Amino acid sequence: MRIWVDITDAADVVFFAPIVRRLESGGHIVTVTARRFASADAILKRYGVGAVLVASHEGGSLAARAVGLANRTRQLLASASVGRFDVATGTHTSDFVLAGWTLGIPQLTFMEEDGLRGGRASGMRFADEVAVPDAIATEALLAFRPAPKRFVRYPGFAEEYYLHDVHPEPNALPKLGIDDRRVVGIVRPARADSSSMLAGVAKTSEAALTNLTREIAGRRNTTLVVLARDREQRQRLVALGLPNVVVPDGFADGVGLLAAADFVLGDDTAMAREAAALGTPAYTVSRLLTAVDRALVSAGRLTIASRVEDIVLKKKATRTPALEPRDPYVFVDEILALARRRARRALVGTSGDARRETR
Repeated sequence: MRIWVDITDAADVVFFAPIVRRLESGGHIVTVTARRFASADAILKRYGVGAVLVASHEGGSLAARAVGLANRTRQLLASASVGRFDVATGTHTSDFVLAGWTLGIPQLTFMEEDGLRGGRASGMRFADEVAVPDAIATEALLAFRPAPKRFVRYPGFAEEYYLHDVHPEPNALPKLGIDDRRVVGIVRPARADSSSMLAGVAKTSEAALTNLTREIAGRRNTTLVVLARDREQRQRLVALGLPNVVVPDGFADGVGLLAAADFVLGDDTAMAREAAALGTPAYTVSRLLTAVDRALVSAGRLTIASRVEDIVLKKKATRTPALEPRDPYVFVDEILALARRRARRALVGTSGDARRETR
């Protein structure tokens, strides 16, 4: 089959790379389109994904987003129209969904809980199938409007699937000059949010995380590795002058560090979920928890930390295994099944206005 995969940011590269590998190993022809994001070429190359790069992000204002939607939809239509794809898959971005629908390509999109809110949800009425974690309540899906033709529920969470193939670098800590006999914690601040509503929450959480980092940094036999989001954030962290704190400059092997660390603390629940999938104790100062996060809290895989006493500052005895192995073949099977269930719509006549279903 001919399959179209659309990628919008770095997180999508990590998620779709094992799916693309499995599709290609099954003899299918996969074409990847990717939005131009920061270091797009390097990240795609690192994960072995070749892609056609299309329009970049247009900024946060409503007008800029509208321009970005129009530009990227137009470019996706141009790129995908020559492919005669049997099926498409991507995330719940309106440009991808609209382009796939316009070209009559059956599509499976992936959506997290935040996709049930806001403008990104508007294009879901055109989606054939939307895959969501089964931790999201049925009531939330029933209330979701406009609804896609079908929701596909999958067990666990996305990080378990894309980390299935990963073999963490065993020397990730020594490569940073860190003695792994010490208690090592990974600290991950949140990305600054551009919306006024969430900006205050982000600042409050960053302050709470900074206070915890200060307290832990002074403990004996403890080293913290702080993974800054950008250069500006790194400069603020370095300026604190905290003892026993390492703030890597540039690329750091995040997965290797998470697997080797004794705990992970942050305002980034995505990295906390990665830690949980790798079996490393995970703590968050965030109060903006998703349904998946709340399920991990209930299962004891994620802990909300408001003070140092909430964090176990000792060497982890053994690596805690993941709850269950989650093979991305689950998604490969669903993508191929969709192509078999619902064939591509064919244009009728020359105008392109009338359509019929081809079986």
